Amino acid sequence: MVSKTRERLIEVARQLFARNGVEHTTMLDIANASEKGRRTLYTYFKNKREIHQAVIEHESEQIVAQERQIQNSAISATNKLEGILRARLGVMLTTRPHRLSEPLSLIHFLDGNRSGKTKRLAAEKELDILQNVLREGIEGGEFDFEQTNRLAPLIILLLHSLDNPVAKDNLEILGYTGETAYDRITAFIMNAVKYRPTAGTESEIRNQKSTID
Repeated sequence: MVSKTRERLIEVARQLFARNGVEHTTMLDIANASEKGRRTLYTYFKNKREIHQAVIEHESEQIVAQERQIQNSAISATNKLEGILRARLGVMLTTRPHRLSEPLSLIHFLDGNRSGKTKRLAAEKELDILQNVLREGIEGGEFDFEQTNRLAPLIILLLHSLDNPVAKDNLEILGYTGETAYDRITAFIMNAVKYRPTAGTESEIRNQKSTID
């Protein structure tokens, strides 16, 4: 059973890292904000690197769990894809710039390999979910075979490139708020993959199998 105290410490650390940045958050800050005390904090985490890694793992697990729930729901592939896109982009809306805006900080150099591995594992799971939903949409006649296969790499790159706060900053420079931009991105993708009857019978097109890699 996961300790509720550990979960509380991770959540408090997540909020502080998002608001103040990793470099500007101390173990004492986390202990005080959690009202658990330094002794309790150090019982679960030896240092800030450990709790920072725990925050990354927790966030990654939550994102994948939410997307998996959407994938397994009894709704159309179209609604699944839109739900996954909005869920993933919603993470970007709730991510404060400080959390990822310290690429040259010491802590990122120290735990970069481990956190990178965590993110890669989460990305692999997300890729599997996305592939299955796209394949379901193609086989069910909801998504266009050729367009979906063309766009699959773009969708994957797009969602993960937005983890970079610079992408969000650039959108704001161009006059787009995060929510407006993400609504347009979602609408563009959904319209692009939408099935449109072309040459050949509808049954022939619907029977095509996805070759998404």
